[in-house]
Amino acid sequence: MKEETSNNSRRKFLKSVGLTVGAAGVVSGFSLLGAAKAVAQEPGETVNLLTQDGQLVQVDKNQLRPTVSEPLTELQKRGREGIAGKSFVMVIDLSKCRNARKCMDACQNHHQLRPDQHHINVLQMQDAEHTAPYFMPKPCQHCDNPPCTKVCPVDATFKRQDGIVLIDNERCIGCRFCIAACPYSARIFQWTEPKDAEKYKDLTYNIEANVPQKKGTISKCLFSADRLRENKLPSCVSSCPNGVYYFGDQNEDAVTNGTTHETVRFSQLIEENAGYTLLPELGTKPRVYYLPPKNRAFEFNGDLLNEENLH
Repeated sequence: MKEETSNNSRRKFLKSVGLTVGAAGVVSGFSLLGAAKAVAQEPGETVNLLTQDGQLVQVDKNQLRPTVSEPLTELQKRGREGIAGKSFVMVIDLSKCRNARKCMDACQNHHQLRPDQHHINVLQMQDAEHTAPYFMPKPCQHCDNPPCTKVCPVDATFKRQDGIVLIDNERCIGCRFCIAACPYSARIFQWTEPKDAEKYKDLTYNIEANVPQKKGTISKCLFSADRLRENKLPSCVSSCPNGVYYFGDQNEDAVTNGTTHETVRFSQLIEENAGYTLLPELGTKPRVYYLPPKNRAFEFNGDLLNEENLH
């Protein structure tokens, strides 16, 4: 019954929009509202829109209506507000990552993802021909200046007061503008029915875990916002056996290692180890920091196909 309610809610939302906005050069959601307001001034004028099945059509502005938003549920309200007084950050120590991929497994189990879907991925990197290769986990960077949220026409993705960027798949219309805008390739699109869709069909949607997942919507890393509300570390951080991840509150200048449970000063950890962020020249201001892969605790083995080297 809850799933039916959820689906009905999304259908009503799409119906209220009338047609899905789907390509550059076509009007945004805000333009739709503006067009609707201009109905009386310009009768008979048409606009070009892209339908859900990819057809470019002309529609009389007189037929456009402003979106009527559904009331937010309590889970959605608190999910959008975030946790007051917190400023979450993650630190990834590349010298300790040996491609165990336990972080990926834990994330996929937590967020109803198939093995080929990733909120976090471990990449094999080599910066130049003669430099040493290394492994690099890459989640959403939870930018303080996120390009993804600025292009969403329906306010489905947003940044909270505690620094986390979330996605609300009750509002997502699947236009994928956010995927195109993200310079870190941190988002995925649910092209097919999610893993265990039948199993989770009756669960109430939890925006902080983005489950149940929905076909035709966007998904991404959430810093396990639902676990943070229970004072737990993100699932990827807790599952790492090699001490790769630190997570904590920048306001308290403290981050905790998910393996050793040691808590250290965030600023000191970054300063003493030459911590850095990805693509700083873009001005996105990521909340994920990396420590360089120096003095590695193991011998690098880039044979990713050998199961013995995956743990």
